[in-house]
Amino acid sequence: MSTLEDVFREQWSRVLASLVGFLGDFDKAEEAVQEAFVIAAHRWPTEGTPSSPAAWLTTTARNRAIDRIRRERTLAEKIHLLPVPEAVMDEFDDAVIKDERLELIFTCCHPALPLDGQVALTLRALGGLQTAEIARAFLVSEETMKRRLTRAKNKIKAAGIPFAVPAAHLLPDRLDAVLAVIYLIYNEGYSGRVDLGAEAISLGQVLTALMPDEPEVHGLLALMMIHHARRRARFSGEDLVLLDDQDRSLWDRPQLAAGRALLDRAIALGGRGPYVVQAAIASLQTREQIDWPQVAKLYRRLVELTSSLVVELNYAVAVAQAGDPAKALRTVDRLELDGYLYFHSTRGELLRRLHRDAEAKASYRRALDLATTTPERRFLARQLERL
Repeated sequence: MSTLEDVFREQWSRVLASLVGFLGDFDKAEEAVQEAFVIAAHRWPTEGTPSSPAAWLTTTARNRAIDRIRRERTLAEKIHLLPVPEAVMDEFDDAVIKDERLELIFTCCHPALPLDGQVALTLRALGGLQTAEIARAFLVSEETMKRRLTRAKNKIKAAGIPFAVPAAHLLPDRLDAVLAVIYLIYNEGYSGRVDLGAEAISLGQVLTALMPDEPEVHGLLALMMIHHARRRARFSGEDLVLLDDQDRSLWDRPQLAAGRALLDRAIALGGRGPYVVQAAIASLQTREQIDWPQVAKLYRRLVELTSSLVVELNYAVAVAQAGDPAKALRTVDRLELDGYLYFHSTRGELLRRLHRDAEAKASYRRALDLATTTPERRFLARQLERL
C-alpha cells in the first residue's frame, strides 16, 4: 500500500493540474488540493488507501473548491459558470480524469513570466516542492520565494495567460523554453547545492510521457540521467573529482543504461537538436575508451547549433584531449569569457600542458579569484600546487 507521502510525490502535479484547469486559478486550486491531502491524511489510515488515489483526491479537491466558492458570497454566482456539477466520491476514475499536466507545464513556463518565476512555479506546481524547499535550493529566504511565487501567479491571472498547450506554430519556441527551465533546475542541483537534479529528472519523465514523439524531450532527459548517474563520483569529501579521475564503480549503471536507451529513442525519432547532441557527448564520455575526436566533432556541431562561447570552450577541451592542446589554446584565446571561471581554469590547464608554467599560474590564480564554492577553490589550489 502506498504511503500518503508517496502518493503526494506521484499525484500532486496531476491533481493540481486538474484543479487549475477546472477553476482557472492557481491559488484556489492549491488550497483545494492541500485540503484534499489533509482529508486523506485523516481518513486513509483507518479507511485504507483508495484503489485510485488520484481520482479520490481530484474528486475531493473539486468538492472542497465548490464548497468554498459557494461559501464566498461575492463569488456566489460563479458556481453557475463551473463546467461540471458537484462531484460525488465514486463519480471519477483514472480513465475519466483528463491528465492536464502538459497544460500546466506550458503555463508555468510561459515567456510572459520572469525566468525566476517560471523556475519557482514549475518546482512548486509540477515538482510538488514546498516553498521553503525551493527557497533553500536557490539560497533565498522563504519570504522572498513566497513573493516570487505570488508574483508569478498574479501575472498569470492579470495577463490572461491561457491554461493550454500552445498552437502548433508556437510549440517549437515554447517547448524550447520549457526544456530550458527544466535544464536550469537540473544544473542548480548539479552544482552541489541541493539534489534538484532528481527533481528535474522527474519533470523530464513527466514531459516524455506527455510528449513521447518529441526527440529533444527525450534528449534532455537522456542528458540529465547520464550526468546524474555520475553524481556520487563527482566529489570525494569536499574535493571536486574530474571525469578522468572518477571512481567508475560509484556510477549508477542502471541509470546510465536508461539514459543511453533514451538517447537511442531520441535519435530514432530523428533528433539532431542541441539536447540530443549534448546527450550523445555525455554518453561518449562514459565509455571505457573515450573517442575524443568524435566528442570534438559533436561539440563543433553544438557550437553551430547554439553559437555559445561556453560550448566553444568545451570544444577546445575536447580538441586538447584528442591530442592538440596548441590548437585548443588558439581557440580559447579567441573567446571573450574573462569573467567565466572555467575559461581561466581551462586556459591554465592548456598552458600547463604546453609547459608555459608562469602563464598557467596566472590563469589559475584568476580562476581562483572567480571561484565561489569550496570544492572549486580546493581544486584550483591543488592545480596551482602542481606547478
